Amino acid sequence: MNWPNNADGDVFRSLVEHEFNFDREYQIDFNVDFNEWPPSAAALQKLKERYGEISIYQPDEAYEGYVQLKIFGKLTYPLVIEIQDITTTLMEPYGGICESWGVLHE
Repeated sequence: MNWPNNADGDVFRSLVEHEFNFDREYQIDFNVDFNEWPPSAAALQKLKERYGEISIYQPDEAYEGYVQLKIFGKLTYPLVIEIQDITTTLMEPYGGICESWGVLHE
């Protein structure tokens, strides 16, 4: 595959190097960061309405707080970009941005 030369493309290239099976479906975790913590109740409600269950990770010594949503399906570059764009647009009025994601595999 020929992914763009950006952070998301770098992750996909790394997954290929680690023999990731793109034919399977996986749980893909997307993180939403906010300018101010905690995020508003309205922001959390919008995420729940759009994605169902969300997880809230409180700030600690190592990380700032963030909200995580989960998508189940085949991992594709267009999917990652679409979810990040939709989520960022949805969270923009609340000071939120979605620009990180991850997937666990064997």
